[in-house]
Amino acid sequence: MNRRSVSAAAGAVVLVLSLAGCALQPTPVETRLPPGAVVTSAPPTAAAPSPTVVTLPPTTAPTVAPVPDPSTPASDPDALSCGDGGSQNVSGAEQTVRVVGTCAELTVSGSALTVDAAGATIRSLRVSGDRVRVSASAIDALVVQGNDAAVSSGGAIGSVDLSGDRTTVDAGGAVSSVTVRGQDNIVRAGGGVGQTTVEGRGNQIG
Repeated sequence: MNRRSVSAAAGAVVLVLSLAGCALQPTPVETRLPPGAVVTSAPPTAAAPSPTVVTLPPTTAPTVAPVPDPSTPASDPDALSCGDGGSQNVSGAEQTVRVVGTCAELTVSGSALTVDAAGATIRSLRVSGDRVRVSASAIDALVVQGNDAAVSSGGAIGSVDLSGDRTTVDAGGAVSSVTVRGQDNIVRAGGGVGQTTVEGRGNQIG
């Protein structure tokens, strides 16, 4: 092969490589829009709102008022108290007095006097005067001197001694002994009456 043939072959190779390089380059794409069309960009993405943090005050436990126990007697600042084995003396007219506690002796004297001792137990109750009213939880010994009195006990009464007229005694339990001197007195006992001594007319014992 002569020099001219080699040069021609080399030139042909260079030409082929140049054409191949041009064929491998991508052809840019041009978008043509119709007249009047407007290119709009995509709307911006809305940012998500930040979460709101609310601080709540600490929860306070509800206050529960104590429920009173019915088995516990409520204190009464206006009542006379015998404490545990003391004594009290009540006197006056046309008034009401409360007595509480365990009374070794309770003395009541006056006119139209009312003594509420339903919250008390009384070992010895002495009543004098007219129209005196006494109610007690329990009475060991009762002495009444006067007229138109009324005495009641929720429990038994050990002994009853009445001097006067028109007095009424009511006992929820038994009455061990009754002595009456006067007229139109009444002694009633839910548990019955024991020994009885009566002087006067119109008395009812039973």
